[in-house]
Amino acid sequence: MASESECAADESPHPHLHLHPHGTEPLPHIAVDYCPEACHHAPASGEIHVTYDHRGGARWRSRRRFLPGGAVAASIRAPTGDTAGLNYNIYLSSLEGSRDMDEIDFEFLGHDKCAVQTNFHVAGGGGREQIHRLSFDSSDSFHHYGIAWSAEAIEWRIDGELIRREERLAGEPWPEKPMFLYASVWDASHINEGKWTGTYHGRDAPYICSYKDVRVPLALSVEEEEDPCQCATAGDAAATITAADATAAAAVDEVDAGAAEDYILAL
Repeated sequence: MASESECAADESPHPHLHLHPHGTEPLPHIAVDYCPEACHHAPASGEIHVTYDHRGGARWRSRRRFLPGGAVAASIRAPTGDTAGLNYNIYLSSLEGSRDMDEIDFEFLGHDKCAVQTNFHVAGGGGREQIHRLSFDSSDSFHHYGIAWSAEAIEWRIDGELIRREERLAGEPWPEKPMFLYASVWDASHINEGKWTGTYHGRDAPYICSYKDVRVPLALSVEEEEDPCQCATAGDAAATITAADATAAAAVDEVDAGAAEDYILAL
């Protein structure tokens, strides 16, 4: 894991208001696919906090899918401490767990807080990963992450700076399905024998990944005829979910804002 001394100093303030992508609005509601007690949403402040501990983690998402032609963005503060083994993220996906899903993502790999991975998938096929070095420790403070996606190009930005652009090539597959905005924290230690994110130790648990100022293109949202997730019992939702188990068939639950505000005050 990179030490603080290995990360370049980041002393400038990051007021992110001016970074709001054109055509975006605050995300008004979320659904929680599993372990809702580990995800605290305060709609009044726009903050979402996902905890990873002995229960596992949680995954939240927008309640609607979005069409190409817009952007999504959020300010994120990664968990502190030894986060080796964990994956925390924000991404677009047509339906998490589907074999033919389209996806565009930012993924933080817990063994190195001074890096982030970008990738996109088409019809379930990925393999387009890129690792980007950061000029800061992603757990020190909030930073702004944005994805713009159209029929012609995908752009990833951090604190307003373009870090990657992919343009559609004739005859090449491209993500075209309407997509939800997702975020989660999970243990990815089993992937590639721990070489991807490191091996989870949990010595600094609980780990809290915080999101705020989440922006989505509501004008490009698609009305859902029915919720894609099947409801589960509270016992099911509380179970620890691995990456293989974290499919769309899980609990959907809006988190009480009052309880969330009490939680935030306790941080």
